Amino acid sequence: MDSTDIWKFISAALACTISLSKIGIPTVIAIYKSNYFMALLSSCFGAILGTVVFTYVFAGLLKWWERVRAGMFTPKHPKKIFTKFNRRVIRVKNRFGLTGIALLTPILLSIPIGAFLAERFYKHKGKVILYLSVASVFWCFTLYFSFLYFYDTFKSWFN
Repeated sequence: MDSTDIWKFISAALACTISLSKIGIPTVIAIYKSNYFMALLSSCFGAILGTVVFTYVFAGLLKWWERVRAGMFTPKHPKKIFTKFNRRVIRVKNRFGLTGIALLTPILLSIPIGAFLAERFYKHKGKVILYLSVASVFWCFTLYFSFLYFYDTFKSWFN
C-alpha cells in the first residue's frame, strides 16, 4: 500500500463523514471505480467516524449552550412555554424515535444534522452512536449493492 492509496482512503472516508448519500457515495465511486471492498470499507469507516465525532461535538455544544442560557436567564420560577415548534419537535420524537432518526440520517439528512437531532433528543451517547452507525453501515451496503446490481446502467455515467 503506497501513499496514494492512503490518501484515496482518507479522502473517501472524509467525504462520507459529512453526507453519505449526496457527497460520500459519489466520491467513493469516483475514487474506487472497481475496488468495491475498499469502497465499502472507506465509506463505512467514514460514516462511523462522522457519527462519533459529530455526536461528541454536538453534545459539548449543547452543554455549553445550556450553561450560557442558564447564566443569561435565571428566573425564579422557570415557566414552560409550549410553542408550535416545541409541539412539532415532541411529535416527531414520539412518532419516529431514535430508530427513525437513525434510518433517515444517512440517506435524507446529513450525518451532522442526524447526530445533532439524536443528541438533542436522546442523551445516551452510546445508544445514539450505535443506532446511527448501524444505519450508516446498512445504507452503505444497500447503496453499493444497488450500484453493483445496476452497474451496466450507471457505467455510462461514470465514463
